[in-house]
Amino acid sequence: MRGMSTTLILIAITCAVSFTAFNNPKMIAALILWPPAVARDNDYYRLMSYGLVHANFQHLLFNMITLYFFGRAMEDFYNAELGQYGFAFFYVLGLVASILPTYLRHRDDASYRSLGASGGVSAVLFAFILLEPWATIYVYVIPVPAIVYAVLYTVYSVYMDKRGGDNVNHSAHLWGAAYGALFTIIMEPRVLGHFLISLASPTWG
Repeated sequence: MRGMSTTLILIAITCAVSFTAFNNPKMIAALILWPPAVARDNDYYRLMSYGLVHANFQHLLFNMITLYFFGRAMEDFYNAELGQYGFAFFYVLGLVASILPTYLRHRDDASYRSLGASGGVSAVLFAFILLEPWATIYVYVIPVPAIVYAVLYTVYSVYMDKRGGDNVNHSAHLWGAAYGALFTIIMEPRVLGHFLISLASPTWG
């Protein structure tokens, strides 16, 4: 994919579907993760399609900006290891891996819905942090080391997942992050050694 990067293609598809679905409740209903539809009707595609629709423009924008910056940084790595479509495979599998615990927890809950690419995006972000733990990540306008961001992100997501009540699937964020790190280490075990050596040799600031 030399003409157009995999990351840009994924962003273009997600934006096209999300924008179309914003004013199309039937389309959202067909694509969103609704666990009973998977368990009862075998709509397994929902374990991926939920990542193509978003609650609003801000939700979409945040996910796609994050995917743009970190996806562009990571796609050559996965394509080199897994072939031309390696990064696309990693990302789509991240959507599935991040939502499976949610599905299993709510598979009989007819009132539960989940949508958005956050789980897959978290996978990409944490894979990047594994390779570049001292890179700078901006939290709004505040620069922080990537490894510090990872710790804060994980602590916040665990807390909010237990607390609940904000209509955000923090579980998908956590499982997406775990998948991103574990998949990368299993695919290329040397990454773990690189991470530990980098962690012991701070270069930020």
